[in-house]
Amino acid sequence: MQVQVHTNDKIQGGESLAQWVQQEVSTKLARFKESVTRVEVFFSDSDGASKAGAQDKRCVIEARPAGRQPIAANAESAKVADALTAALDKLLRGLEADQGRVRDKNSRETIRDAEQPEVD
Repeated sequence: MQVQVHTNDKIQGGESLAQWVQQEVSTKLARFKESVTRVEVFFSDSDGASKAGAQDKRCVIEARPAGRQPIAANAESAKVADALTAALDKLLRGLEADQGRVRDKNSRETIRDAEQPEVD
């Protein structure tokens, strides 16, 4: 699973932020590492340094499962770490739901497929 980190010019952190994000994403999404080919993480700060404390840090995460449509999640918080954690939790739920739909579509037994009891 490839993890790419993008920031706008108002977010500081550089390489250390990218390494931390890659570690967090890899840990949280470990069970999806075979099915997700790429994860892109976008950080932005809408207010910059002028206003501190408001929920102005935004994290948008997009996961690309192999052979499926991309799944995205976003979150806003006062801290980059909190925004990442919240967005990862949302993405995890989205990936679980998507994988559940694929599994149900391919292997779930329906009423039509179930053997009907013989009636005498």
